[in-house]
Amino acid sequence: MGNPSTESVSIEEKLEQDRKLILEARGPGAKLKAFLRLSGPGWLQSAITLGGGSLAGGLFLGHMAGYSAMWVQPLAMLMGVIMLSAIGYVTLSTGERPFDAINRHINPVLGWGWIVATMLANMVWCMPQYGLGTAALQENLGIPDTDSWRLVATGILALVAGVVVWFYNTGSKGIQIFEIIIKVMVAIIVLSFVGVVLALAVAGDLPWGRIFAGLVPNFGLLFSPAATLMESIETVPGLGAQFWTDYVVGGQRDRMITVAATAVGINMTFLLPYSMLARKWDKDFRGMAIFDLATALFLPFIVVTACIVIAATHQLHNQPAPGLLNDTEIGEEVVVADPGVVVRFERLLNNRVLWELQTAEPELHAQLAEDPEALAAAVAERRQALPDEDLRLAAIVVDRDAWDLARALEPLTGSLVAQYVFGAGVLGVALSTLVILMVINGFAFAEMFGKPGSLFYNRLGALVVLVIGAVGSLTLWQDEARYFLVIPTSVFGMMLAPIAYLAFFAMMNNPRLMGNHMPSGARRVCWNILMGLAVAFAVVAACLALWSQDRPFPGTGIETRFLGIGVIVFLVALATVIHCRRRPGG
Repeated sequence: MGNPSTESVSIEEKLEQDRKLILEARGPGAKLKAFLRLSGPGWLQSAITLGGGSLAGGLFLGHMAGYSAMWVQPLAMLMGVIMLSAIGYVTLSTGERPFDAINRHINPVLGWGWIVATMLANMVWCMPQYGLGTAALQENLGIPDTDSWRLVATGILALVAGVVVWFYNTGSKGIQIFEIIIKVMVAIIVLSFVGVVLALAVAGDLPWGRIFAGLVPNFGLLFSPAATLMESIETVPGLGAQFWTDYVVGGQRDRMITVAATAVGINMTFLLPYSMLARKWDKDFRGMAIFDLATALFLPFIVVTACIVIAATHQLHNQPAPGLLNDTEIGEEVVVADPGVVVRFERLLNNRVLWELQTAEPELHAQLAEDPEALAAAVAERRQALPDEDLRLAAIVVDRDAWDLARALEPLTGSLVAQYVFGAGVLGVALSTLVILMVINGFAFAEMFGKPGSLFYNRLGALVVLVIGAVGSLTLWQDEARYFLVIPTSVFGMMLAPIAYLAFFAMMNNPRLMGNHMPSGARRVCWNILMGLAVAFAVVAACLALWSQDRPFPGTGIETRFLGIGVIVFLVALATVIHCRRRPGG
């Protein structure tokens, strides 16, 4: 390595060269050329955004809602880019570390809430990355699908991610090679989904009218099934139609919240400002930062996620899972339904029977509930008598495993190759996202303890996520599809997002913090309207996510949503008390 002072000077010289390139650019063409040369943090944001959450979320969204939900991810990303642009503007204008700035100038409840929520999101979002990785290894790439091999697969993922993060800042050749391999794996699956759409388009198999119509926001999907699924629901006789309507609406809502949360999560609001500060950018780079987010984050995201939703809709939407309805042959291929899908299919039908028993015959249900064996026998008997329409609907909406999801690539690659391409791509997506989540948590850990730049605290924070993610993936939601873990974890993450959005909205409008850099006149009105829309979007999505948590919190008889509301009320009250007790200018 060279002399540290020489390296420091070279970094400063590079920064000044970049600044000169921006300031001397005259006209749109010159500005565009300069911005393209300097693009950076937006691609880092894109690396985490186009991760396991967006992939699985888009697949499950296409499976459940079809083309009618094409608008969700572009709208969520637009709101996210608005807020990230505001975060970049505040950070580059003040040059202050956001965590410290929020605590000093806004409210420590928001500052600590932001960093703690970021760390919680990292820990929770790590779990489905292990689920994605182990599912790819076992269900697509041929490792035996047993509990012992799942433990081995989880250990391999943890070991690889741990070694990479441990040496992340050393610049070693091995890490660079690993990053290249991961980028290639992720690029393969991204290009594969784009290729599927191109192949379907050339073959004339895509209903472009319905696809473009699906880009128009339709908030009715929060309250009613997609029209294509409603056609199937209306064929179900008796009370069953109401059960399936409620089930589908809940599934659509959770998937919409998932893709919104994975578009711009709270941990991304932490990554962006610190990545910009690490590059030593300042106010001269504000326009560059916004351009970077628009071109390196927004455009690639909406193109790729649109292709994922289109491919998933074409192969999976409103179509029964193979092997569940005696359709054991697809073309010349003999299909056996995945055991996990069969278990969830049977459980879904049992829930359908139990719901009708509770709804239509509450007294009988109450009587049977006193004898669990009698209740189970009654449910099993009625389950056998369900009409074919119920069976077909259950086969359509049941949560899919990796084998089924990989079928989205079949129009391009064929059945066998699809499994390996999908598996390798998902493994790369899971590993890259896991590493980035660990890195973010390391930054947050060091910042929380007032040790920014400390290698020890960075590694310790990353290790916390590594262990919690691995243990959680092996112990929680054991009877669920491992790809489906993205849904509940993202719903949780969405509940945390408004903390960051509200914090930076307040920062943009704080004259003590922003000083002469605070927008004024029409610019301030424009910023506040855009940020207000983004905050409103995050708050509404968070409220929907919170209200959907109607199950009792473990160890209590209290519904999780009411505990969440209690925590929010407490934090608001605490923030209000601290704000009122603070001296002016303090």
